Amino acid sequence: MPSVGAAPAGGAGYSHHNHGHHNHGHDHHHGHAAAGSGRALLWSLLLILGYATVEAVAGWRADSMALLGDAGHMLTDAVALAMALLAARLGQRPPSPRHSFGLGRVEVLAAVFNVLLMLGIVSAISVEAVRRLLHPEVVDGPVVIVVATLGLLLNLAIALLLMKDAHSLNQRAALLHVLGDLLGSLAAIVAGIVIVSTGWDPIDPILSLFISALILISSLRLLRETVHVLLEGTPRGLELEAVGKAMAAVAGVDSVHDLHIWAISSERLALSAHLQLRELAGWPEILERERELLAERFGIEHVTLQPELPLHPLRRWAEAPGVGLRKEGA
Repeated sequence: MPSVGAAPAGGAGYSHHNHGHHNHGHDHHHGHAAAGSGRALLWSLLLILGYATVEAVAGWRADSMALLGDAGHMLTDAVALAMALLAARLGQRPPSPRHSFGLGRVEVLAAVFNVLLMLGIVSAISVEAVRRLLHPEVVDGPVVIVVATLGLLLNLAIALLLMKDAHSLNQRAALLHVLGDLLGSLAAIVAGIVIVSTGWDPIDPILSLFISALILISSLRLLRETVHVLLEGTPRGLELEAVGKAMAAVAGVDSVHDLHIWAISSERLALSAHLQLRELAGWPEILERERELLAERFGIEHVTLQPELPLHPLRRWAEAPGVGLRKEGA
């Protein structure tokens, strides 16, 4: 198997001893996925805007914290989905002299915004739920059950619509809002049934707190992923060492170093590396094989590779720190 070799400063190094093969499966989604995501986001936005108004009015008349919480989720979902839709459209723009990688990172920024918005919503609902526990209020159970059931069906339809194309962090952040609403509707139904059956009103804020805790966990996980992308971390599902060893196993390559892999957006990966070759004459063929390897096995299509030849021993000595060669007579 290829083994890890000595790494020059600036990145990991991988040396080739014999050929090894590792099977990796990666899905690649480009323009057609982005277009499908845009349509799903648009339809979801229209449905949510329509229903949020109905649920807000019903929650106010029934004096239900669960319904008002659901309506609040949906109104903020409309903002989140609008932001996600705008980011998806901007992310499809081609590279320009001002943005040489394009605007793919806008989707990641939108995901961060939506996650932070969701954290704010969870905080607000939790504070109000605690207030309702300390000062209970009468809830109209039958109205809660009817409206929340309609909301559950709507949220389920929207979630299924978004899940079909939930490939990017941006789309997943939007889906998180909808799933939060779906759980909120389910909690409202349970609360309504308990209130009608037993008259115990505190179940309404208690379930709101429980759902908020679930949403909080999911939000923090997604926030961690988006920050990882912004920090140029190695994309999820890829191992730097596995990629380096595979590249070093290509015929004509002695070692790979200064290897870096990062995400331009959640659907576009980039790689740069230095390849030490046995001879420079075979570089065009090696470059083509490396590109095919990275695209087919690892899903990396934006590749920048720099060929290098082994340094002559005298040149290595001359370039060592504190050492230099002078021309005769200098």
